[in-house]
Amino acid sequence: MASDPHPNLQVRTAAVFTPLLQPARYKGAHGGRGSGKSHFFGQRLVIEAVKRPGLRAVCIREVQKSLAQSSKRLVEDKIAAMGLSADFTVRKDAIETPGGGLILFQGMQAHTAESIKSLEGFDIAWIEEAQSLSARSLTLLRPTIRAEASEIWASWNPRRKTDAIDEFLRQKRPDGAVVVQANWRDNPWFPRALELERRIDQEKYPERYDHIWEGDYARAFEGAYFARPLAEAMAEGRITRLAADPVLARRAFFDLGGSGASADATAVWVAQFVGQAIQVIDYIEGVGQPLGYYAEALRERGHGAAEVVLPHDGVTGNAVTGKRYDAHWREAGFETRVIKNQGKGAAMMRIEAARRLFPRVWFDRERTEAGREALGFYHERRDEARNVGLGPEHDWSSHAADAFGLMCVSYEAPRPGMARLDLPAFGAV
Repeated sequence: MASDPHPNLQVRTAAVFTPLLQPARYKGAHGGRGSGKSHFFGQRLVIEAVKRPGLRAVCIREVQKSLAQSSKRLVEDKIAAMGLSADFTVRKDAIETPGGGLILFQGMQAHTAESIKSLEGFDIAWIEEAQSLSARSLTLLRPTIRAEASEIWASWNPRRKTDAIDEFLRQKRPDGAVVVQANWRDNPWFPRALELERRIDQEKYPERYDHIWEGDYARAFEGAYFARPLAEAMAEGRITRLAADPVLARRAFFDLGGSGASADATAVWVAQFVGQAIQVIDYIEGVGQPLGYYAEALRERGHGAAEVVLPHDGVTGNAVTGKRYDAHWREAGFETRVIKNQGKGAAMMRIEAARRLFPRVWFDRERTEAGREALGFYHERRDEARNVGLGPEHDWSSHAADAFGLMCVSYEAPRPGMARLDLPAFGAV
């Protein structure tokens, strides 16, 4: 039996990562900057290569245009720091490990169903920056790493719940998977320079702080129109559990998409105007669904008596039936109103109305989560070469933002002398 060439090899591991030291098919570590996730996995890769001569491993990213974008330098640094340089041979595009093993560095986006077969028989696949891994890539990779006792590792800073790795390892979590959350406070060796940066972001950029440093989902896109108002709403406790007022009217504000696979999304915010406050109690979104889908959704969620408020194109004909959208809604039993076209610059008018009213808006935490995610991403297109703004970007987030803006431009403040109701006294649960 071959003797262990490094019987006294000892390394320090932060307590948060100790569950990952045991064998498991899937191992994951998610969290914010400065947690040491990449350093932990880079170090473990070197240790496994020493303890298991002939080990074959691949370090994966979704896109890797050059080795400078890979984890190769980090692994090289770990080899040197542990005094193991004599045991490894660093090549231009790979690292040779003890016993004829190998560590490769590859981008999944360049792989096909045929080329991925080159990784069959590998013992470890480490997915770095795994939040960027596509569902296609994860589907290709998982059955490829099939050696006995093989493992798939993933480290990532969560972005959205719907990201492939997050959905797989956190939302669905396969049996036997070991997943930990690690943030800066879990790192015993958190450097002073990063602590200074963390405090700057905490003070100056609160809208991005939780995502970058606390491992929260990305609630706001950098430079998004509503990033700061959403952060303020969270800090002021206006994102909470809400109970709808059974007496006051409910209004459902729409941005119309259409039916069919290529249609834009239809977005719906359900709100009540409660004195000076706007209580947003629900959000509904769908793609390619007929109008009946949204009528049924409103009824199922308790909004069957809501007034349906449509944008100006609510008077246009439905592409399928030819009948006007507002006529369809009236036939379905809903009181319906169409907001006139605001004309040129309507998108910016909606944005400014939303910014002005945001301090009085309250959100139900659970039922409006998807809508708030879209609001936090809604941002301006820019000509980077000229540093010129080109107006709102039309993407997946713009439909929720347009419906929210419609609510704000149609809002009517209480007339002088009307009773002012203090929302927290009866609206928050």
